[in-house]
Amino acid sequence: MNQDQNHQGFTEEQQKVLDSVGVSRILIPVLIGLAVVVYLIYIQLDFDELTAISWNAHLFIWISLAIFMYFLRHLFYAWRLKLLSDHQFSWWKSIELIFIWEFSSAISPTSIGGSAVALFFLAQEKISSAKSATIVLYTIVLDTAFTILSLFIIYMIFGPHMIRPGLESLSGMDGIGFTFILVMVIMISYATVIFYGLFVNPIPIKRFLLWMSKFKLLSRFRNSLRDTATDIVLSSSNLAHQSFFYHLNAFVSTSGAWICRFLAINFIIVAFVSSRDYDIMDHLLLLGRGEVMHVITAFSPTPGGAGIAELIFGRFYNDYIAKGLALLAALIWRIITYYPYLIAGVIIIPIWIRNIVNRKRTI
Repeated sequence: MNQDQNHQGFTEEQQKVLDSVGVSRILIPVLIGLAVVVYLIYIQLDFDELTAISWNAHLFIWISLAIFMYFLRHLFYAWRLKLLSDHQFSWWKSIELIFIWEFSSAISPTSIGGSAVALFFLAQEKISSAKSATIVLYTIVLDTAFTILSLFIIYMIFGPHMIRPGLESLSGMDGIGFTFILVMVIMISYATVIFYGLFVNPIPIKRFLLWMSKFKLLSRFRNSLRDTATDIVLSSSNLAHQSFFYHLNAFVSTSGAWICRFLAINFIIVAFVSSRDYDIMDHLLLLGRGEVMHVITAFSPTPGGAGIAELIFGRFYNDYIAKGLALLAALIWRIITYYPYLIAGVIIIPIWIRNIVNRKRTI
């Protein structure tokens, strides 16, 4: 973000949000990711496995399909945003805002968080504060609902083997398993509170959040808790008037986006391991592993899970892809699914800010 854009048309608090997603922050996740890749190359790269790769049509077709999955994922998210805005956003505006949303999540998951930043960006558009809050809070519920439902179904089919290779019973869980369970409990608890507030009774949730905001231990989250307390009442009223098909389409678009996200990993593995015959059960198991990995990296201390994702990728798929190839697969996966949003953010956010500032000046 250029200095001449600072403090022009935005309050001090809004400027802090913009600074938290400044394009200069892309250096942090990039450097962390590169450092981990260099480390992994040093300890586990097998040049014999790399030289054995057949750079043929099979590989390029499946890599292309993985790229297409992420294009499709973005369109599913844009569809959901367009739907939740009651079609106040055009397709192009929805696509643009999803780029910004993903960029903010990729570079600042621990400082402010993707949802908080998304609420700020949506609030600058020509929709009401109630609608902005509804979109952000409802997406949290939808994303968590898909994660819980899909992981439950896959777990019922594969059991603990879904969590990581070689895990045959819950009694044999290690750090990965316990981290997964802990994060899932946090996610479910958080989403349950929001769901209750949105669809059952928002008043007790509002009072609870306001009560929590009084604790000194949570002083840094005080404003956020108070804003959420107000937002959840507004959002509950908004959602109460929506039809069944509104909620159905919201869940379908959410499911499509998440399935495309994890199928990209499946297709990258298929690209590098062509000697294996894959069936629907293989793809279902790989999809479940991708979800578990996502849950663990969702609470990573690094921006966008940078470094953590590359580090643990091989552990989740070592029964499908060799360690040496897993490093290359992880790198290509991140190049397809993560770094493009960093690049897009550098281009889109300054343009978006300039347009918003210009609009504010004319008001």
